[in-house]
Amino acid sequence: MKINSFLLLFLFLVVKSNAQKIYAVEHVSQADVNVFVTDYQSQADLLVYKVDYASQVGKNDGNWFYVKYKSQADKKIYYCEYASQADIKIYFVKYKSQSKWVKDKNKHLFY
Repeated sequence: MKINSFLLLFLFLVVKSNAQKIYAVEHVSQADVNVFVTDYQSQADLLVYKVDYASQVGKNDGNWFYVKYKSQADKKIYYCEYASQADIKIYFVKYKSQSKWVKDKNKHLFY
């Protein structure tokens, strides 16, 4: 019984710490991270792929799942109008294999 409880707790912590569940807020004051979407891949810090299911998210590797409710999110983001307002610049890619960090300097924002 003790082993089962420990295993369950361990699995919960591993799954929770690796998730990239995102919620887009309407006001900058509600956000954990301010994000700007670039027009070109070469301008981005992070290449993001939107996955269809929460089970497909990775370990801070750019695979994002958008949740319906703020309470379900690991990170709340605000989409900025200008690049100068953003903590990070992202570009949405077409394929999951393309998602990655281009510049690691702001990687800590999504842990």
